Amino acid sequence: MRPNEPYSTVDRLDRPSAYYNKEQVYELFSKVGEIKRLIMGLDRFAKTPCGFCFVEYYTHQDALDCMKYIGGTKLDERIIRTDLDPGFEEGRQYGRGKSGGQVRDEYREDFDEGRGGVGRAIQTDGREYDDEPRR
Repeated sequence: MRPNEPYSTVDRLDRPSAYYNKEQVYELFSKVGEIKRLIMGLDRFAKTPCGFCFVEYYTHQDALDCMKYIGGTKLDERIIRTDLDPGFEEGRQYGRGKSGGQVRDEYREDFDEGRGGVGRAIQTDGREYDDEPRR
């Protein structure tokens, strides 16, 4: 959070599978407090989930509890990361990567089925994923 901003009631969930659904997220995150709003992160072009979301609680304490008890747990077999966020604004639900998804996927050079397969770095290189190391 930046100075002079109100206490955050929003957590940003990062790193779940690209195939998670709203019900899974809601079920897990509602264990620490009542959810005011859940905004799924979407690929800017395809409008499909791209591995992040915003969870807004009614109280700052619930957001802190989320950080304490939910961050580092698994959702859809993936360890998730939570961060306090200064607040959701329209347009932030879309991925900011060049391809429409998350920026982190632009640089990923490995195969990760839970994040949609090969990273954009390999796809834009015109190569298919293989087991040979890059030179």
